[in-house]
Amino acid sequence: MLVDSHCHLDRLDLGPYDQDFGRCVAETVAGGVQQMLCVSITLEKYSAMRALVEPHREIAVSVGVHPNEENCHEPTVEELVELARDSRVVAIGETGLDYFRGEADRRAQQSRFRTHIRAAIKANKPLIIHTREARLDTLTILRGEGADAVGGVLHCFTEDWDTARAALELNFYISLSGILTFRNAESLREIARKLPEDRVLIETDSPYLAPIPKRGKPNYPAYVRYVAACLAELRGLSLERMAELTTRNYHDLFGSGHA
Repeated sequence: MLVDSHCHLDRLDLGPYDQDFGRCVAETVAGGVQQMLCVSITLEKYSAMRALVEPHREIAVSVGVHPNEENCHEPTVEELVELARDSRVVAIGETGLDYFRGEADRRAQQSRFRTHIRAAIKANKPLIIHTREARLDTLTILRGEGADAVGGVLHCFTEDWDTARAALELNFYISLSGILTFRNAESLREIARKLPEDRVLIETDSPYLAPIPKRGKPNYPAYVRYVAACLAELRGLSLERMAELTTRNYHDLFGSGHA
């Protein structure tokens, strides 16, 4: 059985499921994905996301505000900690830094990032980290705020081996997405071969970044199987063994999320 460690279920195109979210979940589980982590990107939409997944014990959630979100409610440590008291909340995030768009809002992103790390430490829950073209500042802030006390995951990893190694030293896991299957991702595949087997996770980041052979189409949690199969082949393992390893790692980091 597989786990999708990072997806945005409130953003899925439910057309193939007759707009029925329950059917989507049921078919995903029947297809072998036993658990999903639905990741928050704004507090404005958090309540609706949380209500959507409430009937489905296979789905855990995180709470946080994505670094790219602008003109939104800025969370405080206290707000994040209070929301994290919910037993279905297994992580804080996604949070981090994204400098891809330029330098204008770097200080604001860094301040928001620090707020999330402090909340995670206070709530004793792991972090879900988004980093893009900001590897040095991401690692510097994680170290400076003592994020190794709770650890977490660098999701949708596309950085270099030095970044991966530094994250591992900070008590973080590395999560691989459908990008791993892309033709131009050989450097990422080389990193995937080297990651410790007890620190690797898999995800879809659905509805984004669909893996080959679904690239260019909407992504779904069921497609985490393609990521698992690619990773298994890279590491010379069976799909079943890779599913077992990544599922165990998910539960080691996040717990069950069923409570």
